[in-house]
Amino acid sequence: MWQTVIKVALTAGIVVGISEIAKRSSFWAAALASLPLTSLLAFVWLYLETGDTQRVAALSTGVFWLVIPSLPLFLLLPALLRAGWGFWPALAAACVATALAYALMVRVMSRFGIAV
Repeated sequence: MWQTVIKVALTAGIVVGISEIAKRSSFWAAALASLPLTSLLAFVWLYLETGDTQRVAALSTGVFWLVIPSLPLFLLLPALLRAGWGFWPALAAACVATALAYALMVRVMSRFGIAV
């Protein structure tokens, strides 16, 4: 139970910290947000809980392939905001595009025999 509380607190603290830093410096917040902190934490938690390096390797491989379809979010959202879209519609459209990119990537991966 305590392990779960620590995981949630640490993860939430990172997200809150980045959003607070963003109020002062978009660059430093972006630099921190772009680090694979979530993935690193997931690798550590998975290893500590299972001791299974093969599971960590499989998770790492899956993260690599699924980072690619997440990129449209970071391209489309600022483009729509700069084009005058409101925040919520732009975020929704970028999320839909990202979800479609994920679906496409999963299909491509299965076609080439890459397991996630």
